[in-house]
Amino acid sequence: ALLFTLALGLSACIDAQNAGQPQRQTSPVGVFTSLPIFWAESDDLRTHLNSDAPPHWVLTALRRHGEVRPLDSLMPQDGELARGEIGMLILAQPRALAAEENVALDAWVRGGGRLLLFADPMLTEESAFPLGDKRRPQDMVLLSPILDHWKLRLLFDEEQAPGERQAEIAGIAVPVNLPGRLQVAPGSRHCELLGEGIAAQCRLGKGHVLLVADAALLEQGHDAGARGRSAALDWLIARLAGTK
Repeated sequence: ALLFTLALGLSACIDAQNAGQPQRQTSPVGVFTSLPIFWAESDDLRTHLNSDAPPHWVLTALRRHGEVRPLDSLMPQDGELARGEIGMLILAQPRALAAEENVALDAWVRGGGRLLLFADPMLTEESAFPLGDKRRPQDMVLLSPILDHWKLRLLFDEEQAPGERQAEIAGIAVPVNLPGRLQVAPGSRHCELLGEGIAAQCRLGKGHVLLVADAALLEQGHDAGARGRSAALDWLIARLAGTK
């Protein structure tokens, strides 16, 4: 009886220690993005090849959840998404999707996929590349076809004041800067707005989508700021992973 009591106490201590830790995904986390999360944004080739350069904090944070795989395409005939190897997908300010990619993404979600989508109508993170350069992150996200299909609309208030602020999304503070606003089509019941429309969570078929209408959370910042951002990103991933 004493050993059984001690075992219960040890188990409780371990659970308490693990409660605040990110839960690792059993399947790889796929990332499809135009943001410089996997590479250094520089015209200098030496910067790209410098193995001593610290990784983007987002990549470090995601690796705590398991294997991370960058995706170049969502085409139905290409890569891990098509083969069903990705357990969770993160679209972070992605480029415009081809028609076939919209169809493939919708099918993957409805088949049971979990998608965390950052769709910023006015990206505020500075870039080393000029407008029109293909290496520059997507300044304005172009996802109207898939959002329309999911009965969502992304709006932008041009009169809002610039500057980073904290928005509460279902109980946690998330940094935003010139965020968009989401609307759910009348009569649609599969999406719930969060944070006064800055975010939305949708159940589509067997899958789930958590959409944030801003990407300021993912900006490369100072260490202190990165730690706060990391906690918010962990929370969003945990919320999505915990949906049933």
